Amino acid sequence: MLRFDHFINGQYRPSVSGATMEVINPSTGKQYALLAAGNVQDVQLAVDAAKASAPGWALTPLAKRQSILQKIADLITDRLDEFAKAECIDTGKPITLAKELDIPRAASNFSFFASAAAQWSSESHEMPGQALNYTLRQPLGVVGCISPWNLPLYLFTWKIVPALAAGNTVVAKPSELSPATATMLGKLCNEAGLPPGVLNIVNGTGPDVGEPIVIHENVKAISFTGSTAVGKRIAGLCASQLKKASLELGGKNPVIIFADCDYDQMLRTTLKSSFSNQGQICLCGSRILVERNIYEKFVADFTELTKKLKIGDPMDPSTEMGSLISEVHLNKILSHLALAKEEGGQFQCGGNQIKMSGSMSDGYFVEPTIITGLDQHCRTNNEEIFGPVVTILPFDTEEEATALANYTSYGLASVVWTNHLARAHRVSGALHSGIVWVNCWLLRDLRTPFGGVKQSGLGREGGWEAMRFFTEAKNVTIAYPK
Repeated sequence: MLRFDHFINGQYRPSVSGATMEVINPSTGKQYALLAAGNVQDVQLAVDAAKASAPGWALTPLAKRQSILQKIADLITDRLDEFAKAECIDTGKPITLAKELDIPRAASNFSFFASAAAQWSSESHEMPGQALNYTLRQPLGVVGCISPWNLPLYLFTWKIVPALAAGNTVVAKPSELSPATATMLGKLCNEAGLPPGVLNIVNGTGPDVGEPIVIHENVKAISFTGSTAVGKRIAGLCASQLKKASLELGGKNPVIIFADCDYDQMLRTTLKSSFSNQGQICLCGSRILVERNIYEKFVADFTELTKKLKIGDPMDPSTEMGSLISEVHLNKILSHLALAKEEGGQFQCGGNQIKMSGSMSDGYFVEPTIITGLDQHCRTNNEEIFGPVVTILPFDTEEEATALANYTSYGLASVVWTNHLARAHRVSGALHSGIVWVNCWLLRDLRTPFGGVKQSGLGREGGWEAMRFFTEAKNVTIAYPK
C-alpha cells in the first residue's frame, strides 16, 4: 500500500506521533494509501525548518531562484502522466481533465512566477531638491499555504509558487482527502535543487495541522482556499495576531444567457462550466439565467447534452464525469437534491446516486442534475452545493438578469453570454463578483488578480497581487546633501 509522509526540511518523514490516516479512492470507495497524520509537533518541525532556511532563500540570486522554479515546472511537465494518474485516483476526476487542466496549469504556475520574479519592480518618488524615496518589497519570511481537495496540485502550486518567487519559505498543508500530488512534489523540488526547508509539506486535518499553522507566531501570512465557514475562522485567528490573510472561498456563480449569444458555443461551454470535475470547481456556474424567449429551447437542448455525458471509470480517457470526492460529500449532495424536491424543483434530468458495477460498486457517483421551477429565494438557489447540480431560471430584461445574478451572498465569478458589446460592458460592471467572463469560461491570464467579493473571499491572488501579498513594503528616504 502506498504511503504519503510529510516533506520537512527536504526529507520525507512520518508523523512524530506515528499516527496515520486512510486515503480513499473515491471511485471505488476503498482505501489505497496511508497518510501521515500530523499535529502541532510536525508543524513546529516544519516552521523551524522554514525559519532556518528563510534568510538564505531570500538572498538567493534572482537568476538561481528563477532557474529552480522553472526546473520544477519542466519536471512536472515531463511527468504529466504520473501526476495525472495520481490525481485521478486521489479525486475521482476524469484523467483527461487532470492531463489537460490540472497538471499543465500547475506547471504553468511555476513557469509564470519564475518569469514574474524578474519583472518585480520598486516605486520611487523624488522630492526635488530634497530627497529621493523608494519602496522596497521584501519577503515576509515564513508563510502558510492551505489548499483544497478539488484541484490538488493546481491550487497547491497557485499558492506556494508566488510565495517562493517573492523570496519566502513555506509551510503548506494540502487537503487530507487528496494529498498525493502535493506530497509527490517534494521529490521534484529536491531534484530541481530547491534548498531544504524552503518548501515544507505537513499532512493532516484542519484542526490538527491547519490551525497550528495559522496561529503560529513565526508564520507571517496565510493563504487559504476552502469553505466560507473555515475562511471566517481563519480570518478571525489572523486578525487577533494582525497577520495577513488571503481567503478564496465559496461561490454560487451565475451564468447569464442572452438570446443574441453564439448559441452553439454557449451550449458547449455551459455544459463544461456546469459539470467539469463533477461540479466541484469553485468557478463552476450553478445558477443558469436564460432570456425567456430562448428559455424552453435552452432547457431542452442543455438537458439532451447533459444526458449524453459519459459517467464512469475516471481512468478511462473517454469518461467525462467521474466520482465525487468522498462519501461525506456524496451525502451532502444527496441532501441538497432532497431539499430541492421539497422546495418544488422540477428535475429535468438526474437527481439520483449512481450505483456502478464491478470495482466501482462502492464509488461515490451521482447523476448530473438539472432543476427548473425554483425561485430565487429558495435555499437551493442560495446555498453552495459544490456538485453536479444546476438550476435554470428565466428572465425578461437585462435589469432582471443582473438582479437575479446578484441575489446571493457570494460573489466569486460570473459568466455573461451576449454579442451585444454595450450590454456586455454594462452587465459586467453591474455584477457583484470578482471575476466576469464574457462569452467564455475559465479563460485565465495569470497576470490578472483572482478572487471574490462578499462571502467569496478576502484579498486577491494571481499575478502581481499574489507576489505583493507575500511581501511587506518598506519606504526608504535618502536626503540629498546640503
